Amino acid sequence: MGHSAGKPENGISRAFSRRTFLTGAGAGLIVGASGLGSLVRAAPRRSMWGEGAPGFEASIPELQALMASGQITSRELTKAYLRRIAELNPLLGAVIETNPQAVGLAARLDGERRAGRLRGPLHGIPILLKDNVATDDAMQTTAGSLALVGSRVPADAPLVRNLRAAGAVILGKTNLSEWANFRGFPPADFPFETNYLNGWSARGGFTRDPYRLSFDPCGSSSGSAVAPAANLCAAAIGTETDGSIVCPAGNNLIVGLKPTIGLISQSGIIPIAHSQDSAGPMARTVTDVAILMNVLKSPWGPVAGQALPEDYTAFLDANVLRGSRIGIERRQFLPEYFALPEINAVVEEAIAAMAAAGAEIIDPVDTGDTYAWFDAEFTVLLYEFKGDIERYLSSLRFTRRETRMRSLADLIRFNVQHCHEEMEYFGQEIFEIAESLSGNLSDPAYAAARDLCLELTRAQGIDRVMAEHDLDAVLSPSYAFGSSAPAAAGYPIISVPVGVAADGKPAGAWLYAGFLQEPKLISIAYAMEQLLQPRSQPMYLGSVPPEPPDAGICDALEAALSRQQARGRVRRGLAMHPATGRRVAGRH
Repeated sequence: MGHSAGKPENGISRAFSRRTFLTGAGAGLIVGASGLGSLVRAAPRRSMWGEGAPGFEASIPELQALMASGQITSRELTKAYLRRIAELNPLLGAVIETNPQAVGLAARLDGERRAGRLRGPLHGIPILLKDNVATDDAMQTTAGSLALVGSRVPADAPLVRNLRAAGAVILGKTNLSEWANFRGFPPADFPFETNYLNGWSARGGFTRDPYRLSFDPCGSSSGSAVAPAANLCAAAIGTETDGSIVCPAGNNLIVGLKPTIGLISQSGIIPIAHSQDSAGPMARTVTDVAILMNVLKSPWGPVAGQALPEDYTAFLDANVLRGSRIGIERRQFLPEYFALPEINAVVEEAIAAMAAAGAEIIDPVDTGDTYAWFDAEFTVLLYEFKGDIERYLSSLRFTRRETRMRSLADLIRFNVQHCHEEMEYFGQEIFEIAESLSGNLSDPAYAAARDLCLELTRAQGIDRVMAEHDLDAVLSPSYAFGSSAPAAAGYPIISVPVGVAADGKPAGAWLYAGFLQEPKLISIAYAMEQLLQPRSQPMYLGSVPPEPPDAGICDALEAALSRQQARGRVRRGLAMHPATGRRVAGRH
């Protein structure tokens, strides 16, 4: 039901292929980057957009100015993004499908503009959504899995309703780590450095980082980071449980904000766990992120009834660094927490520039050891996932009898039945572990794990450090584990670009703070952006890495681990960081 914009899929002879699914459901597929080495150098040079054309690299306010002046229409802008997706997506694999209604929607919004009806800063702006955000239109919502192709959602997610009401053009769906990286583990014999789970889905294939094609795009919101970085859209929406917005944002030199849990509605988003899941904006500038926050906010739970800013752009203050107190989380600069020296070096330069601009740098601070709550966090996610995913599935309608998923057990069976499409590279141990648990949130094991997470990350962690040092924010380098404390606490975190390392890897700084401190984080991130001017266009360095070998799961399915064996693997230390797909140090 979406428009295919990538290279046609060739050479699949399996009886039940991706093509079979998508043809049967009437949907279009945008294939990932595998096997397209010839495009590595050529694609950026022959852009169908044209780097001198109005709109290229423009922020949302700049796009509005162009449309207001008549230099470009929303219809022209939408078509330009669609052409650019068609050209670059076979290399990057960032977009799963485009919206066949997008051009018509843009034309109607142009008509409203001519009639003098403007809905706000997003009027006519093309936005991409992660493929776990429900849209009640001609597109699929699948979390990248073939199991949900042909399903129909009951309604737009509330955040989508908000975007449409604000005049945004829903351009399409972005690729992601399938099931938001919450399905299975890497094979035990894969090297520690291999991060091939990030940005791979059965529907969309592999997502590639446009700065260094072999660099980890990170996950799970891989496509939602790559797309704005490569100018495939004005901005995108991602989702995060722990690191799934800020990690890909950091690795693709864009801004990504995961807000306080409860600030943006979770309804209509394929879940992992309600205590940590949130959608958030991903864009090239802090200004665009602030504009999107004005529209995305839809408070519930802990945020319902709280006083919220009317306009997050009011906090865009280039001078706020003077006197701001920034704590440096030194633990997250260590290699055992996945920090990369080349990224650290760029972040250190940014910290020095902030100090020179008048920021008070408190170095070091310690919000706690990620590994102290890692297992408890994973337990919380497993328990919540079982119930949350089944509640989501119960809301769906299915157009194909054979894909009627109603339970986690149904998803597990589907993956076994269609193993070669779904489990060529990795299995579904996480699904199996979650299925083996009660899913009862009154279970003492769940309650103890949740209490431990909150105690270590709030009372003994972020809240303590912020109060002790009178901080405005805590800073850690991108790609490390700095996302975990705010994730488990339910607190906001923003990734702001700080530059590009000598080897071409993008570098970001992650800023986090306490409950509903988005205004402070946006303000500091904006001041850093204005100070550093870090944005540069992708260089498409290096080459697309080879696809990983077949993990052998399907050929040996009859000898696959039982649920109890899968749980034993976790106890023996085979684990990975939730949502970002990186194997945890000391556990491989």
